[in-house]
Amino acid sequence: MERSFIMIKPDAVQRGLTGEIISRFVKKGYKLVAMKLMQISRELATMHYTEHQGKPFFESLMQYTTSAPVVAMVWEGKEVVATARMMIGDTNPLQAAPGSIRGTYGVDLGRNIIHGSDSLASAKREIALFFQPEEVLMYSLTLENWMYEQG
Repeated sequence: MERSFIMIKPDAVQRGLTGEIISRFVKKGYKLVAMKLMQISRELATMHYTEHQGKPFFESLMQYTTSAPVVAMVWEGKEVVATARMMIGDTNPLQAAPGSIRGTYGVDLGRNIIHGSDSLASAKREIALFFQPEEVLMYSLTLENWMYEQG
């Protein structure tokens, strides 16, 4: 099973969308294995968004990301990285597919509701930034037998 890092961003937390977003992943059948509400430091935000350093929007991204609490999560399941990206939708909410999280709730590129890892390598790096190994749980859900073929 794969793991992906998903972060509900400050705008979604402020707008009270946390429960709805978590519900979508649960209803899809993914398992929440770590979660925390936290205020991100500039240092952590810089490490998280390191690939955007030097870009024109980097400073506004740092201000936004550190402006209010976020919900950091690790979700587990079959092909969770790719599927979560589809569920999240295009980075620009105005171009995101109807029904996607950003397509449903987003209205501005600079306030795009949610972050999701874009690859297994990114997921591993991002999970390690936000969680200690002992904070990511290993457990079974009884519904897993109903979700995945055995064998």
